[in-house]
Amino acid sequence: MERIRRALTRRLSTASEYAPLTGNEEPTALDGSAILQGQHELPFSWMEYGVFALLGMAMLWAWNMFLAAAPYFATRFTGDEWIHGNFQSTIQAVSTVTNLGAMIILTNIQVTASYPFRINLALIINVVTFALLTASTVMFLSVSPATYLTFLLIIVAGTAWAAGLIQNGAFAFAASFGRPEYIQAIMAGQGVAGVLPPIAQVMTVLVFPPVEEKGSDDAPSPSDGSSSAFVYFLTAVVVSVVALFAFIPLVRRHNHIIENRMVEQMAESMQSIEDAERAARKGSSMWHLFLKLHWLAAGVATTFTATMFFPVFTTKIHSVQEDSGLLFHPSAFIPLGFFFWNLGDFCGRMSTILPFSLQHRPFALFALSVARVGILPLYLLCNIGGRGAVVPSDFFYLFVVQIAFGVTNGWLGSSCMMASGEWVEEGEREAAGGFMGLCLVSGLTCGSLLSFTISDL
Repeated sequence: MERIRRALTRRLSTASEYAPLTGNEEPTALDGSAILQGQHELPFSWMEYGVFALLGMAMLWAWNMFLAAAPYFATRFTGDEWIHGNFQSTIQAVSTVTNLGAMIILTNIQVTASYPFRINLALIINVVTFALLTASTVMFLSVSPATYLTFLLIIVAGTAWAAGLIQNGAFAFAASFGRPEYIQAIMAGQGVAGVLPPIAQVMTVLVFPPVEEKGSDDAPSPSDGSSSAFVYFLTAVVVSVVALFAFIPLVRRHNHIIENRMVEQMAESMQSIEDAERAARKGSSMWHLFLKLHWLAAGVATTFTATMFFPVFTTKIHSVQEDSGLLFHPSAFIPLGFFFWNLGDFCGRMSTILPFSLQHRPFALFALSVARVGILPLYLLCNIGGRGAVVPSDFFYLFVVQIAFGVTNGWLGSSCMMASGEWVEEGEREAAGGFMGLCLVSGLTCGSLLSFTISDL
């Protein structure tokens, strides 16, 4: 224990990254904020990094499953024109509104919160809901579009509530370690969750071509894509189960850290680890956190508001050479578009580990998030609905528009989230992590509602 104290003392004496910024370096610094000295810095662990990355995957795997499954859902809604044209925006709206409600409730319960319990509960909910969704790909295929939409929205609401639990829990839990790399790990895991589902969808379409590619004159039926849908919905169950078991040693590690702090503080009156955690926390109102983090909060909200337009555009944009092969057919080209966006997003999230960073320039991050909205009009130059493109190039759409919009999302979102822990006191880190997660979900909700404005394109 004495060696641990000495190691911590040496680290604290050299924690140069928490040096305050001068007015010359940051003329728009956060009001009432300063990067604080004297905070505990724990050793970095790749094992812990990997578990947090896995939690990030589980956090957004459900969301990306719904996006990648858009061609399959379209076959389930062919009998209803309105549902067929608006199901993507409806799924987004239900998901983000439910997620936002969960985050508001959870963010206001800070001092008595058990973040490991929230994470475990979220993973269990995901296992149950995705098991039901997996079963739906082989059962009740003849139900009406309205009935299936009702079932699907119930599943979406369940996974959105679980997402709120794990977003609030994971970001707050990671922040308690005092390592911004672990926040980055969650964001990187989310990026991986975006890349893998579209790959699976494209591969299954190439292996099991849709009915019309086989020369049949029949309209697509719900059974056409059931094999691929079964596989990637089942994958979501597997990911949640793996994350559930991988989280166990991380909780033990966290408990060990709290026990050491109890010894250091001679907290003999505390009867449990939970008591020690709650004693170390500072009950911070959202307004108090906003005063310290307003540029970062506004930056992450603006980033994800703009981001929510891309799924609607992506499900409507066709290849300019649609008749050139199966890969250019909408059933494969649409998930290919999601893949390129998520590939850019993943690269953007990973790029935050590079030395260059604007995490000490919160206003600059906010300004860039606003400027990023200027990328959206580029989608209008592409082949929307197969009606022709102003720029007739799949390369322009996939490599310029999608990757650029994805990279900026990953880099800006991760940078804002990682920076938040450096602008609050140590006891406020968990609350700050939950608050920033709330701002992220608020942006998603706002963007999903605004996306209805382009659903008729």
